[in-house]
Amino acid sequence: MSLVVRQPGLLSLLQDPGRYGQHGIGLTTGGPLDRDAFALCQRLLGNDPAATAIEASFGGLELDAHTDTFLCVTGASMPLAINGKARALWTVHKVKAGDHISLGYATDGCRSYLGVAGGFVIAPRFGSTATVVREQLGGLRGDKLAPGDVLPCATVTEHRRLQLPRDQRPRYQQQVTVRVIPGYQQHHFDRLQQRRFFSSGWTVSQRCDRMGYRLEGPAIRCNIEGILSEGICFGAIQIPADGQPIVLLNDRQTIGGYPKIGAALSLDAGRMAQLQPGGTVHFAAISPHAAHNALHLNHWRIHHMPLQAVPQEQDR
Repeated sequence: MSLVVRQPGLLSLLQDPGRYGQHGIGLTTGGPLDRDAFALCQRLLGNDPAATAIEASFGGLELDAHTDTFLCVTGASMPLAINGKARALWTVHKVKAGDHISLGYATDGCRSYLGVAGGFVIAPRFGSTATVVREQLGGLRGDKLAPGDVLPCATVTEHRRLQLPRDQRPRYQQQVTVRVIPGYQQHHFDRLQQRRFFSSGWTVSQRCDRMGYRLEGPAIRCNIEGILSEGICFGAIQIPADGQPIVLLNDRQTIGGYPKIGAALSLDAGRMAQLQPGGTVHFAAISPHAAHNALHLNHWRIHHMPLQAVPQEQDR
C-alpha cells in the first residue's frame, strides 16, 4: 500500500504544514514554501490540513503506484501524466496499482504539491513530518526523496473527485510584488537607502533555496555592520555586508546577526518562492494592521474557494 519513487526529480521533499514550537532547541519550521498551493491540494483531496504531501521543486518526479488511491497535483505548471496520458493539474485523479505517475519540468512557477487521499503515512519527528535537509530531520530519513523510496499510503477505492475552477487557479509569473512590514531596525537604513530598497527591481539569484531567496540589485547600506544574534522570523529580510537582500524562508536558521530592514508578508513570500532564478521582486511597505487584514482575507479565500465536481468524460 504505497507509492514508490522511480525518479525523484531535481528536489522532492515530504512536507506537512511545518514544525512549530521547536526554535528553542534550534529546529527550524520547514513545511511547504507555497502554503496556498499546499492547502488547496489537501482541500481538494478532503484531507486533514496537516496531512503529508510531496513538494516537488522544478519537476522530474516519477512514481509507481502499488495500491489504488486518488491523487492531486497543485502549484507550478508541471505537466502531469498517468501511464503517459496527460492529466489536469488542480484536479483529483484515480490511480490504480501498477500505474506510472510522472511530473514534467516546470514552465510557470517552480514548486508543485502532490498529495494522495488521506496523505502519506510518515512517522513525525518533533511533532512534524516536514523535511529539513540541513537538519537531517523529517521525511523518511531527513533527506530528499531518492529512487526506490517507499511512500506508504492508504488504499482508497471510492472518493469524491473535485477540481479547482480554472478562473480560480493562480497564475505564476516571473515578477511579484512582496509587501514588507518595517522592522525595529529600519531606522539604521537612512531615507536614501530605504527609497532605493523599495523603488528597485530585484533579480532572484541562482543562489536561492529553501533557506532564503538571495536577491541581486543595487547595494543597500546600513549604519551598522552587524547586531547581536537574535531570533529570526519567517520572511525576515536581512541585509548582509554586500548590501544584497536575503528573504529568509521556511528552512532559515533560527538566529542571525545581520541587520533586517523588515519582514515579508508570509503569503507574498509564498508567491515569491514560485519564482525561478532570474525572476524579479519588487517591495512595497505595508502596516501591521493591513498585513493582518490581508492574511485573514487570504485564509478565508483559500478555505471558501468554490470547488467543482470533475466531469466523467474528462478521463476518457
